[in-house]
Amino acid sequence: MRGAVYYNGLLAGLLEKTASGAYRFVYDDLYFANNAFPSISLTLYKNTQEFISDHLFAFFYGLLSEGVNKDIQCRLLKIDEADDFTRLLQTTGIDTVGAITIKPIVDVV
Repeated sequence: MRGAVYYNGLLAGLLEKTASGAYRFVYDDLYFANNAFPSISLTLYKNTQEFISDHLFAFFYGLLSEGVNKDIQCRLLKIDEADDFTRLLQTTGIDTVGAITIKPIVDVV
């Protein structure tokens, strides 16, 4: 599963959950090379192009709804409440707090 990460509508990078269950964020080459474009967060700074974590990055986790809103999203979208990555891809494509949106990438087989 993968998602395209946008900063104010500009493609900033790619977020994915690997087959091993690790999370990987990679800045897009053009975004990374342009010094006028900021880091998407203080923890995903632009002096490194690729980040890998065993857990969903805290910055992205912070974009998720909690409490009753989480319950409603999971029920309506039929998402396991423990599946934060799928919920992130399904709920942060529009109308998020801040400059970041994430749109799922559908892999063609």
